[in-house]
Amino acid sequence: MPQYAPGKRFVVGCVSYLNSKPLIDPLVDRPDVEVHFAVPARLVDLMAARQVDAALMPIVDYQNCPVPVILSPGGAICCDGPTLTVRIFSKVPPHEITHLYADTDSHTSVILAQVLLRELYNRTPELLPANMYDPPPTGAKTLLLIGDKVVNGAPAEADYPFQLDLGEQWKLLTGLPFVFAMWMMPMDNADATLGLLLAEARRRGGEITDHLVAKYADEKHWPADLARRYFTEYLQYAVTPRCRLGIEKFFELAAKHHLLRVHRPIQYMAY
Repeated sequence: MPQYAPGKRFVVGCVSYLNSKPLIDPLVDRPDVEVHFAVPARLVDLMAARQVDAALMPIVDYQNCPVPVILSPGGAICCDGPTLTVRIFSKVPPHEITHLYADTDSHTSVILAQVLLRELYNRTPELLPANMYDPPPTGAKTLLLIGDKVVNGAPAEADYPFQLDLGEQWKLLTGLPFVFAMWMMPMDNADATLGLLLAEARRRGGEITDHLVAKYADEKHWPADLARRYFTEYLQYAVTPRCRLGIEKFFELAAKHHLLRVHRPIQYMAY
């Protein structure tokens, strides 16, 4: 484990969803790390305000962040096929979708949904922001949900019989993994010591799956066996070369469909 100068302390931002626990749990009780939990869409604001030294930000916010950031490859939330917790629920088949009520907690998933509907189904639905912690808006035919609520608060299948797992759809389209979120730091203040700490936390998180299931599954209202499969089968946390290709492809397609405000070259920390 990296060693620190006396008194040195880092502040990191992260989501509180179950999917983040293998990356963040080993950091929570460290005296030299303060963990600030926020919904994904809020993390970019914390980074822009310089309130965190690193954040597990939605991958699309690499492009959107007002403060230029650099990708820290010590850990990410990725899938190489179905992700389970990023889904479109629809009353109509995908090729008939005209409106999409979007989960405002997410930046990346909203853009990914648009890319997939355009590329695979030739649909350009109108986006309608909605708070998915409330019941679905009356008359909503198509919803985008992310995170724990897909497992413990999704609408009934009888009401929304058509479901698209966005990780699975991305693999169908590209053959590549999808990276939903990744550690990032300000470009002008990236700290290699912190990068090593985050990488070590990811390694440690992969060794304590049973502990994470016992600690968090009940709290998040997940069946324990599903939580274990989520950590070990649905998600991956290492940033592989294929994950890097997936990031490049996502930015390429998002730019093609004019869904990015800027299109910055991808830069990774080396440590």
